Amino acid sequence: MDSDEPLEDETKDRTETVLAPQSSDDMLYCEAEAPSTVEKEKPTWEDLETDLEIEDTERSFTTGQRELYLEACKLVGVVPVSYFIRNMEEPYMKLSHHGLGPMGTKAIAIALVSNTAIIGLELEDNCIMEEGVLSLVEMLHENYYLQELNISDNDLGLEGAKIISDFLQRNISSLWQLELSGNNFKEESAALLCQALSANYRIRKLNLSHNEFSDKGGEYLGQMLALNVGLQLLDLSWNHFHIQGAVALCSGLRANVTLKKLNLSMNGFGNEGALALGEVLRLNSCLTHVDVSGNDISNEGVSKLSRGLEYNKTLQVLKLFLNPISMDGAVSLILSIKKNPKSQMEELDVSNVVVTEQFSKILDGLYAVHPQLDVLYDTVKGLSCKKQALSLRTKPMKLIQSYVDQHKIPLVAFFKSLNPTGAMEMPVSEFRRALLQQNKVPMSQDQVGELIKKLEESKGMVNFSSFL
Repeated sequence: MDSDEPLEDETKDRTETVLAPQSSDDMLYCEAEAPSTVEKEKPTWEDLETDLEIEDTERSFTTGQRELYLEACKLVGVVPVSYFIRNMEEPYMKLSHHGLGPMGTKAIAIALVSNTAIIGLELEDNCIMEEGVLSLVEMLHENYYLQELNISDNDLGLEGAKIISDFLQRNISSLWQLELSGNNFKEESAALLCQALSANYRIRKLNLSHNEFSDKGGEYLGQMLALNVGLQLLDLSWNHFHIQGAVALCSGLRANVTLKKLNLSMNGFGNEGALALGEVLRLNSCLTHVDVSGNDISNEGVSKLSRGLEYNKTLQVLKLFLNPISMDGAVSLILSIKKNPKSQMEELDVSNVVVTEQFSKILDGLYAVHPQLDVLYDTVKGLSCKKQALSLRTKPMKLIQSYVDQHKIPLVAFFKSLNPTGAMEMPVSEFRRALLQQNKVPMSQDQVGELIKKLEESKGMVNFSSFL
């Protein structure tokens, strides 16, 4: 590994006694760190660069991956993780909740410097601490194969944020997905991370949920979003944004041209935040998914949000679950979508809103204009029972089975005919649209929804292979 600093002998400055793991295979499952007899000094960048080198640099190219990792464990004084050894040639390495600690993480990092197989690494809840983060970012300076990293729930705090921010500013790795949920990041951390992300163009998916960003953090994030040209998915759910932070964040969103999916659920946007978000939706031509569930948005806020839906041409999914909205608020939403002939909406989630027959009739008018749309809502008891009885009488699979039996064609052939490519899977939105537009087996929205629940194998995709 190239380094700006001259390499020193690994044992020169080592002040602690390293305890090598026992050789028995029975010990491989144990992942706790071996105790050291002398307290370790706080690591520096220069120390780390030395630590990530095995004494004979030539040997790292000839030693097998397993032997390299075992030597690294001996070097830092930890017991090897058997799961890592068994799966180090697989593309995804899941090591969450393994109790690695900083030294166990360093051994993993040493082994990954030359690893070309692993593209996704999960280290959630491992108490990796500052030294572990240092090891990981130093590894990422050398490893250009790792693309996805999850270091959530490691309580990294401000010091961890400093290390990560410095790494992000350099734009040097192949990493494009980074999960930092639940790391006790506060306003100072938000300032550092946002400064780095303003210039970073490599990270496309970022999870900062379950942290402690509040209104000042919202201001930093808004400034970052106005400048960032890489992020496509951002999760800010379960933070502490209120009106001031929400308005500042939305101000940055108006200038953003790359973000497609934004999760703001479980914050405190309120009606003023909804007004700011409505203005974003009116102007933005990039966002496709927005989640503002649990944000204390009432009918007043929904009315303001609806104004943006009348003009938006790109949004596909809007989630407003767990907000204090009544049926009147839900009606204003669906009427605003109906007014917009260019709306791309596919899912509107107001599933905690109780509606009546009147709402269903209004919804039928919306479906006539936008057949691809699925509105999730609750019903009063009588209406729910009526719909359930109707559903029992006309199960969608029975209708389809009757059709294919009558025409003597395979069941899978019917489903493949809905896909222009003839493939065995297709996006849920395209499947819903195709089912509602075909006339071989006429179906209602409820029947289509029931069929999607049966066939949806992964998020956003339906699969027909079970009918083979």
